[in-house]
Amino acid sequence: MQTPDTPSRAPRKPRARSVRPASAAGTWDGRLAWLAGLVLALSAFMDWYAGTLPNGLTFSVTGWHTGALGKLVFFLGLVTLIVEALRETGISLPETLPDQLVLVVLGALSVIFVLIRLISVPDVYFPAATRGIGLYVALLAALGILAAGLLRTAEELP
Repeated sequence: MQTPDTPSRAPRKPRARSVRPASAAGTWDGRLAWLAGLVLALSAFMDWYAGTLPNGLTFSVTGWHTGALGKLVFFLGLVTLIVEALRETGISLPETLPDQLVLVVLGALSVIFVLIRLISVPDVYFPAATRGIGLYVALLAALGILAAGLLRTAEELP
């Protein structure tokens, strides 16, 4: 007696994961994210406040010495550089956490932190302290990270 041939099941092919195209360093959002992240990290070591003492000496306070917000600004810039380095090496974040969202969140947080320091001068550094150029550089870099995230989001839209 012959047994009917049962069609053998072909092995299943694994479903292809939707691969997000990695933004090359040559694209605008890639370049802007790298540059803004580097400048934001370095701006923590620039003068955020400057002033003149009654005896004529001038002083300068870097962002790192303004408290926790100055240090957080440095680390947000550093995290931006790490995310971009991972993206360039081909290591992608989980699909539930797209790198566009990460850049937008990092940029928004850094803008908020820098704006807090721009509006509120710490009392520790004399009431005569004025805002230094490093604070404005940090604000521009934070806005650059936010813009890079929004540019990358706009690229992904259908």
